[in-house]
Amino acid sequence: LRPHNFAGTILQSPEQAYNFTLNGPDQSMISLSDFRGKVVLLFFGYTRCPDVCPTTLREESKVLDLLGSQAEKVQPIFISVDPERDSPQRLKAYLNNLDGRIIGLTGDLNIINEITTQYGVFFQKRIISADGNYLVDHTATTFLVDQDGYLRVIYAYATPARGIAEDVKYILTH
Repeated sequence: LRPHNFAGTILQSPEQAYNFTLNGPDQSMISLSDFRGKVVLLFFGYTRCPDVCPTTLREESKVLDLLGSQAEKVQPIFISVDPERDSPQRLKAYLNNLDGRIIGLTGDLNIINEITTQYGVFFQKRIISADGNYLVDHTATTFLVDQDGYLRVIYAYATPARGIAEDVKYILTH
């Protein structure tokens, strides 16, 4: 009868997750609400990220592996905070190299700003060379949206896949 011990920060009063529509693979328009009935793992980053993004996306891939047949009830989504360089085609190629089950979304910078504001995600370009090359500093949290579209859990960077998978199993059955 003990309550589930979540690996992330559980929101005691969950609210509907902010719905958005962005460009997906093959120029399709994809909304968060398209995934009602599935648990969504939502992460914001960019394809040229040297460390946090590939590490987090690998963990999300491990979560799916740990879930086995229940993975079909989960949709990881990667939203680019670098729409200037991350086209839908680039996102698709990048994610197919990591795990083709993760969907990459991008769009107009103003729309990305609106979405990140709603989720409390910070991002900012940081110029690293005289030729204008840059990195993007960004919040490195993952958001779990339940099957009914409620934001339920927030995970800090480097939360182990096993803990997230256990949380997803709990959310799927409660």
